[in-house]
Amino acid sequence: MANHLAGQSSLYLRQHADQPVDWHVFGSEAFAEAAERDVPVFLSVGYAACHWCHVMAHESFDDPAVAAYLNAHFVPVKVDREERPDVDAVYMSATQAMTGQGGWPMSVFLLPDGRAFHAGTYFPPRPARGMPAFSQVLAAVVEAWTERRDAVEQQASRLAHGLGEITSAVRVDAPATEGDRTAERLAAAIGRLEELESPEGGFGAAPKFPPGPLLPFLTDHAASGLPHAEEAGALAGRTLAAMARAALRDQLDGGFCRYSVTGDWSVPHFEKMLYDNALLLRAYTRWVRLLRSPEGIAFREAWENVLPETEAVAVVEALAGFLLTPAARGGLAAEDGTAFLSALDADSQPSAEQLRRAGLTEVGLHEREGAFALWTPAELLELLGEDGLDLARLMNVTERGSVSVLGSPLHPGRALDDAGQDLLDRSRPVLLAARATRPRPSVDDKVVASWNAMTVSALAEAGRVLNRPDWIDRAAAAARYLRQTHWNPAARTLARVSHEGRPGAVAGVLEDYAHVLEAALVLYQLTGDTEWHEWAGELSAAVEEGFLSDGQVLNEDQRQSGGDLEPLRAASGGSSAVDLFDGATPAPVSVLAQGWLTLSALNGDSALRDRGFGLARGASDAAASHPRVAGAALAVELAGLLGVLEVAVVGETGPERDSLLDAAFGSARPGVVIAAGQDPGRVPLLDGRTPGPDGRPLAYVCREMVCHAPVGSAEELRAELR
Repeated sequence: MANHLAGQSSLYLRQHADQPVDWHVFGSEAFAEAAERDVPVFLSVGYAACHWCHVMAHESFDDPAVAAYLNAHFVPVKVDREERPDVDAVYMSATQAMTGQGGWPMSVFLLPDGRAFHAGTYFPPRPARGMPAFSQVLAAVVEAWTERRDAVEQQASRLAHGLGEITSAVRVDAPATEGDRTAERLAAAIGRLEELESPEGGFGAAPKFPPGPLLPFLTDHAASGLPHAEEAGALAGRTLAAMARAALRDQLDGGFCRYSVTGDWSVPHFEKMLYDNALLLRAYTRWVRLLRSPEGIAFREAWENVLPETEAVAVVEALAGFLLTPAARGGLAAEDGTAFLSALDADSQPSAEQLRRAGLTEVGLHEREGAFALWTPAELLELLGEDGLDLARLMNVTERGSVSVLGSPLHPGRALDDAGQDLLDRSRPVLLAARATRPRPSVDDKVVASWNAMTVSALAEAGRVLNRPDWIDRAAAAARYLRQTHWNPAARTLARVSHEGRPGAVAGVLEDYAHVLEAALVLYQLTGDTEWHEWAGELSAAVEEGFLSDGQVLNEDQRQSGGDLEPLRAASGGSSAVDLFDGATPAPVSVLAQGWLTLSALNGDSALRDRGFGLARGASDAAASHPRVAGAALAVELAGLLGVLEVAVVGETGPERDSLLDAAFGSARPGVVIAAGQDPGRVPLLDGRTPGPDGRPLAYVCREMVCHAPVGSAEELRAELR
C-alpha cells in the first residue's frame, strides 16, 4: 500500500514512505478522515537521527500484521519533530502530563479533533522491562474507544483544560523590573547553577545534554563586572572543558554528539545535530573572546587554568571545519556550499572488518548504534603500531568496549599533555582515513531555517574572533540561501524547511523568524552590508504581523491555514502561547527579544526596545527558579541591566578604521551593538555621525542615540566601552 509520505521534504517522513502503515501527514485531511471513519488518530513523532525511532519502525511499523491493525482501527499520522516543532511541543506536553516523562519516538492517541487521551514513547513488539507490547497498547485503546467512549472523551477534555491552564502568556508590555531586583535575580541564577553543577562538568545527571542555550549567559555575566562574574566564567569554562575533552566531542572530526548517556560525557548518543554544533561553536567562540577581551583581564589567569585559550581555539577551528565539510565527507554542509543540513544519524552499518573482529555474522540494531565512531585496541594497534596501544590507553579504548562489542569511542576524559596531544594529532589522519572506508551514517538532508540561522550567527562570530573572513563569507552565503529559498518577500513569510533547493509546505514558526532575524543582524554588524539590516526590518515586521495578537506573542503564524492549527489549539485547551523555556535550543521568545533590542539600537526605536525588554522580563519571570532553562532570557535581562551601548564607526576604510572595529568587536561586554559605514538615512545609528578631518575614522559610543564625544583610537574606544 502506498502511503502519503513519498516526496516529502523531511527525510524522516520519506524513511517511512514504503512501510505498510498508511501514514498521513499532520493536517486537516487526516483529522477529517478520522472524524468520518469515527476512529482515533495514532500520532507518531520522531526524527531521522533518532536511534529508538529506527528500532520501533523496524520492529512494529514494518510488520504487516501491526500495520493492518493500525490501518483498520486508526488514522496513522507521522510527524518529523524537527519539521513541526509546534506539533511536537503540544503533544510532548500532553505525553509528559499523562506519563511523567517524554522522549522519541513519541506515540500519542488523539480524538478526531486533536485532543490527546493516551500516550507513551517507545513500545516494544513483545512485553519487556515492564512495558506492554505495542499490539497490546493498540488493542487496549481500541477497546476503550469502542466500549468506554465517554471516559475517553472526559480524559481528553481534562487534559486539554489542564494544559491550557498551565500555559503562560507572554506579553510585549511586561512591566519594568527595578535594577536591584534584576541584579539579585541574576546573582541568584549563578548561585543556583553552581548548586546544579555536576562534578564531571555540565549540569544534572545522565543522560546529560550540552547546555548550548545557557553558556552565552554565563560568558556574558563573566564579562559584566557584576558580582559573581568570576564564578560565572568558571562555570562556563568547566562545562566547555569537560565536553571538549570527552567522547561527546568527536576527537577526529571535531563535531559534537547530541548527548551522553553517562554523567562523565564518555558514552555519547551518536547523532550529530546542526543546532547543537551551531550553539556550541558560538559558546566556544564567546569563551575565546572573553579571554582576549579587556573585560576578561581580571580573571583571565584563573579561567585559563580551566580551559586555555589555545585549546578553545583548536575546538572552534575543528568544529567550524566539521560544519563546513560537505555531508558526503562527514560534515553538515550542503554539497553546493550554500546551506547546512540537519543531522548525521546515530546508527550505521558496521564494516565487514568490524564484524570480523567482533566475531559477528548478523547485525542487530544495537550493533548499528555508533558503529562508525567505535574502535578496539586491536584495530588501533594494526593501524598505528605501538602508537595504537598508547592511544587506546590515552583514549580509554578497552577490550570490553564501552558501547558494544564493536568497541569504544575516543574519550580522553581530561586535558592532554603535550605528548598526548602530539600522539592524537599524528594518529588523526590515519584514523580518519580508516573510518572513511566504513559505511557512513545517513544524512538528514533537509534544510531547517532556524538551525541554519543559528549556524550563520555562530560561524560569522567565529570568523570575526579568529580572523577568518572566509567563514563570514560562508555564513553570508547560507543567509542568502535562506532569503532566496525560504523567504517569500511578497507575503513576508518564511518556510520552515527546504529540500534540494525547494521550499517545503510547512510554514515557519516563531523560532525560525527569531533566529533568522538575529542572523541578519549579526551579518549586518560584521559586514556593514545594509541588505542584512533591511531584511532584519522586514523580518521584524513579519513577526509583528503574524505572531502578535493583542500584545501577546503567539507560537504560530496567524497568516497560515487554520487546518493545521485547530487540532493543536484543541489539544492545548485553546491556548496558542509560546514556550518560555530553553530546550535543546534557546526559547524563541528570548531570541526574538534579543533581535528586537539589537534592531532598536540600530534604528533608535524606543518602542521596539521596550518590547524586547518586556518579552525577556516575561520569560525570565516565568523561569526565575529554573535558570538552566532560562539562559537566553537572562542574557537579555543582563544586557538591559548594564544598558545597551550603540557604537557607530565612520570614516574611510583602512588600518585606523579596522583598529576601531577590532576594539569594538573585541569587547565581551553584553549589549554592545555596532554599525559601521556611511549610510545615513538607511541605518539611523549612523545618521549625523561624521568622520574627522580628511575622513579620519571616528567611533561614537551612544545610549539610546545620545552619544559621547567621538574617539579616534582603539585605546580610547576600549575605555569608553568599559
